[in-house]
Amino acid sequence: MKVDILVAEIGSTTTVVNGFNGIDTENPVFVGQGQAPTTVVEGDVTVGLHAAVDDFKKRQDWSEITYGKLLATSSAAGGLKMTVHGLVYDMTAKAAKEAALGAGANIHMVTAGRLRPSDLNKIMTIKPNIIMIAGGVDYGERDTAIDNAEKIAALDLEVPVLYAGNVENKDDIRMIFEAAGKKDSLYIVDNVYPKIDLLNVEPARKVIQDIFEKHIIHAPGMEHIRDMVSGSIIPTPGAVMEASKMLKAYLGDLMTIDVGGATTDIHSVTEGSEDVSRVLISPEPVAKRTVEGDLGVYVNMRNIVSLIGRDKLTTDLELPHDVVEELIENHVPIPSDHLQIKFVERLAREAISVSASRHAGGFRTLYGGGGKKTYAEGKDLTGIKYIVGTGGACTRLPNRIDLMREITKNDLGDKLLPNDDVEILVDNDYIMASLGVLSIEHLDSALKLMLKSLGLALE
Repeated sequence: MKVDILVAEIGSTTTVVNGFNGIDTENPVFVGQGQAPTTVVEGDVTVGLHAAVDDFKKRQDWSEITYGKLLATSSAAGGLKMTVHGLVYDMTAKAAKEAALGAGANIHMVTAGRLRPSDLNKIMTIKPNIIMIAGGVDYGERDTAIDNAEKIAALDLEVPVLYAGNVENKDDIRMIFEAAGKKDSLYIVDNVYPKIDLLNVEPARKVIQDIFEKHIIHAPGMEHIRDMVSGSIIPTPGAVMEASKMLKAYLGDLMTIDVGGATTDIHSVTEGSEDVSRVLISPEPVAKRTVEGDLGVYVNMRNIVSLIGRDKLTTDLELPHDVVEELIENHVPIPSDHLQIKFVERLAREAISVSASRHAGGFRTLYGGGGKKTYAEGKDLTGIKYIVGTGGACTRLPNRIDLMREITKNDLGDKLLPNDDVEILVDNDYIMASLGVLSIEHLDSALKLMLKSLGLALE
């Protein structure tokens, strides 16, 4: 049987393959899904990818399968590890970090100012997939970024380096990397912070994903990925962001929640309200991603239990203390009986509430010569019209809609959270990441498939 496009989501433990037909027609169709363990540790991720395709074929009861194109997202082999180095933490370093996170990177280090010997040692230990240098508004401070570029170019690392700082430094940065014999590893884009209070993160985001696609084949176990993948390959969180931006253009301001076993990711795509923007201390990107590495419902389950507190958890679950302790000690990655599901739903509710609160900005009262004034800082989510749930917890748990609605119930007046009239949508087919990478080459079909998965009609 023939499938127009297969999209593989290569995770750290599981590889999922989604099949789509009718691409570039009026009625694209989600055919089905297959999965298998990821085989990074075996040294060749395509072994698991072939197994996932075989599972897809078996689930469809097909004896054979052909496909026109294979696209992929990946968070295997540690995902996209990046270090980011700017001038001032709250300005250029923050802007560079926003660009990297929005592209789907895992940020392992952020520095502000000149790199010290200990910083360079840490970079060597991390062995990032990409190093990003920023610093200085256009035609502003130059020396810090140049000094950092010289130190990074001298490192014994064959790593792509992205420069996204003061435009005046471009020629100097090129000369530094040419002198070090590394001109082919250097990428230069527009400044992520060209003027005071102006963010320009999208050019850097796009190039980060391009670099990832070009260099992912050098990651351990990923060397043969191009033997199968014939189309785009981008980081899985970056693919969810692409799908979120695609939906924002059609539906309006939204946020996407993905509660996983190890982390909780939140993507918001919104300009915020005019009232808040007038008192905002520093700019925020339209498309923002945060990842909470301590909030996962399996790997980091005990972190969430500690946040809730065992006594409160026992009260909330309305279960005896010894039953709750047993659920904690015998926790499973995929709940099956009603007590396990009840336990995971409570964990997910906490992960969603805390992650949303951390993602959202808030109001601050400052005192000056003119008296007391209220300002806003951080991301304004008050204009959000839709909350979209993807990932296992937000698409498969029975009370997933109520869990996501918790976001609107925790505003004590100081947080810029969505209002209670927000609409909750669920990625029922669990294909949002796949459609994010599909949207790069087939935007119209990706949008139609996404709306179907959300239970919405294309108007």
